[in-house]
Amino acid sequence: MTSPTLAGPRKALRFRQIHLDFHTSPHIEGIGSRFDKKRWQDTLLAAAVDSITVFSKCHHGWSYHPTKVGKMHPHLSYDLLRAQIDACKEVGIATPVYLSAGVDNVASEMHPGWREMNSKGAYTGWVVSPLQPGFHMMDFHSPYLDFLCAQIEEAVTLFPEADGIFLDIIGQNSDSCGPWAQKYMRENGLDATKDADRYEASRAALRTYFARTNAASRIHNANMPIFHNSGHISRGDYGAMHANSHLELESLPTGGWGYDHFPASAKYVVNTGMDFLGMTGKFHTSWGEFGGYKHPNALRYECAAMLAFGSKCSVGDQLHPNGELDESTYEIVGQAYREVREKEPWARDVLPVADIAVLSSESELHDHRNNAADDGASRILLEGHHLFVFVDRHMDFAPYKMLILPDNIFIDNVLQAKIDAFLAAGGKLLLTGESGLKRGPTGGGSGSTGFAFDLGLEYGGPSPFQPDYVLPGKDLRPDFVKRPLVMYTRSQRVKATSGQSLGDIYDPYFNRQYPTFCSHQHAPNREAPSGYDCGVAHGNILYLAHPVFSLYRGYGAVAYKQYALAAIRRLLGADATLEMSGLPSTARVSLMRQAAEKRVVLHVLYANTINRGGELHHSGGNVSAQGRSVEVIEELLELPATTATVRLPAATPVKRVTLEPQGTELAFVVGATSGVLKLEVPAFSCHQMVVLHEAA
Repeated sequence: MTSPTLAGPRKALRFRQIHLDFHTSPHIEGIGSRFDKKRWQDTLLAAAVDSITVFSKCHHGWSYHPTKVGKMHPHLSYDLLRAQIDACKEVGIATPVYLSAGVDNVASEMHPGWREMNSKGAYTGWVVSPLQPGFHMMDFHSPYLDFLCAQIEEAVTLFPEADGIFLDIIGQNSDSCGPWAQKYMRENGLDATKDADRYEASRAALRTYFARTNAASRIHNANMPIFHNSGHISRGDYGAMHANSHLELESLPTGGWGYDHFPASAKYVVNTGMDFLGMTGKFHTSWGEFGGYKHPNALRYECAAMLAFGSKCSVGDQLHPNGELDESTYEIVGQAYREVREKEPWARDVLPVADIAVLSSESELHDHRNNAADDGASRILLEGHHLFVFVDRHMDFAPYKMLILPDNIFIDNVLQAKIDAFLAAGGKLLLTGESGLKRGPTGGGSGSTGFAFDLGLEYGGPSPFQPDYVLPGKDLRPDFVKRPLVMYTRSQRVKATSGQSLGDIYDPYFNRQYPTFCSHQHAPNREAPSGYDCGVAHGNILYLAHPVFSLYRGYGAVAYKQYALAAIRRLLGADATLEMSGLPSTARVSLMRQAAEKRVVLHVLYANTINRGGELHHSGGNVSAQGRSVEVIEELLELPATTATVRLPAATPVKRVTLEPQGTELAFVVGATSGVLKLEVPAFSCHQMVVLHEAA
């Protein structure tokens, strides 16, 4: 794999961090009035916290220490940041320091011309009107960047013992076109009237931002850890990753990310070679929620998932303006973090064992987040309990038995050569939808001349029908489906030649359009097959004509998942490293190797989530009239005993198996000729680690 060039030497992260927001209005008095060193220390220690991010400057733009660059909060009478750092250092708690970078209302009010503006002349970001309550996005082309760097230099000078610098809300709108952006474009030969040139100018602003803020952070300490947060680690964006010493995966399940975002993000980041934190929140919803509390069981599960997928833990909180930590919050955090502390020895310095690599659609299309193909692939593989990771085209495909190109990966010469080498070495390839088509002149599938690989089929272009229907062969057919299954997105027209047909496509009578329509949604299928195949198998390649992963992400139909999983099982065959019998789809598994300890750790996770909430009208309040559901974990039900089958390389025989952190010895059997290990994982709730100790 091609790992990023890290921003400075790697420093191991701690396992139990708090990210303490402190965005505080100038209209609130008594800032820090109830801070008490002993109570602060006792609260954090009781909750097993070993690191806490504390504030130099917030989104409002106020500093929480004396400053010669910015402005200290008007109702703060002492150096609160110094008091917090000193209190933590006395008891061995690390203190990364936070500065808001992308938004700053104090700076925007002093210098309105520093705000970011789009090509229509409107402000960008969270609020565009001066009458809207919210934070103002700043333009990194403007002198604001000088101001920000001076603030960073001041912070690292005043607080040299800081354990890192966390810079937040990092972004430059791709349509940025304020006066400073226009000046940059004029001076660099770019045309502000062109979308591509505005995009290039925005990327240049970010490159300058990363270089200058990193330099400012390291004026005294060349090894100062740095992280630049933008809410998601974009797959394949090495320019942004290079700027960080480590990664923090902001992923609040109830705050809009959902419970499926973190595993997918971790399964990419774990391949970068960078240490990383998972960042959830204590909130019932998201950031800025005072008095909102997630159920303790939810936080226990979320932290266990971080360990299972190779991450350290960070929990977001928001400090009351009076400076006193919330008792209820840290009782909840403590329930999770005391468990994490017990489990740390089996979660250090791990790498995933994976059979399948998914070439990220996000990395190819340069999306930022919530790519449907990636999300659908991740959900199907998680629910099917497969061992997988996400990769980008710069990473090594060779370690994996199977490569999946989900739905919309178009092939250029460089990618084709890499995949051809993977196939020649015995690798297996699954293609779906448009994936595998040669990249057209415009970069996508338009103008493609067909597939880049020999799939044993004749290609007839995209189907004229949407939706259409599939009736796969019996080995791929969902167990409760006997008639054609509706597929809501367009398929590719293929007919098997030297390849093996995987089943039939049935066309509808017509598309729903004037004057042809039928019933409430779409026309039924014609009685006879269309003559086109729903998929083709040829050698080490299996192709499905529909974008099944995006379909599952969009519709969640169990039939789609079963269809895709049957195709994966058929292609992977008996090569699966791990099989778990009887697990519900909501269970999660991972297999992590601790090479230095000569052991492999099987993580099994289980929590039942439920969507709650909805539309609520609250006259005079700030509850959204639209409302939304929130994915909630409350009960942690016991998962019955299940059988695990593990196929490890013959060179790593297992001498004993233990349940951890209980330390209980577990019986197992190894096939005399196959070397396949079988064991029963006893009933548990939330999270169980099963440790396979290798013979020396």
